Amino acid sequence: MKSIQKKITNEIIINKSKFITILTNINDIDKIKEELENIKKTYKDATHYCFAYIINNHEKCSDNGEPSGTAGMPILNVLKQNNLTNILCVVIRYFGGIKLGAGGLIRAYSSSASEALNKANIVNLVKGYKIIIEFSYNNIKQIDYLLKNIQIKKDYSNNITYTFNIKEEKLNKIENELSKLSKIKLKKQITLAS
Repeated sequence: MKSIQKKITNEIIINKSKFITILTNINDIDKIKEELENIKKTYKDATHYCFAYIINNHEKCSDNGEPSGTAGMPILNVLKQNNLTNILCVVIRYFGGIKLGAGGLIRAYSSSASEALNKANIVNLVKGYKIIIEFSYNNIKQIDYLLKNIQIKKDYSNNITYTFNIKEEKLNKIENELSKLSKIKLKKQITLAS
């Protein structure tokens, strides 16, 4: 599977209608609603906010008021044809006064998504894990040393909680090292990472 490396925005004009496509790398379905709300605030006077997403095995699309099957499904098909996952594609339309018809809309939304993807840096995803470890302050030096080359979200309270993503091949080594330290709680969840 593949995904995009970073957020991309692209704009095209078709028969006086403006189509703005935003591609976002996203791996949490719960964050999609928030992302859509932010886009609607940013482009608050747009006519339509059509979208499609694929996250792991979950997919959804929306025509957002366009005739059924003319916007969301064409966007979703572009994502599927490119073997993408962990991606949200939103195409914002500002109506330009000329009706495009069903075929024209399908071509417009497909083209918008495709052109944005052409600008994106597409990366291969490999199986990995989201790791959450909780430990006491007296283990911080050993754990920071063990995880020195890994990007970590850190939370300090009564105990310390580190959240990070790691590729499958590196997990065993880190798990072995962590098991040697005392009183560490480890949770892991399968993910896809670049």
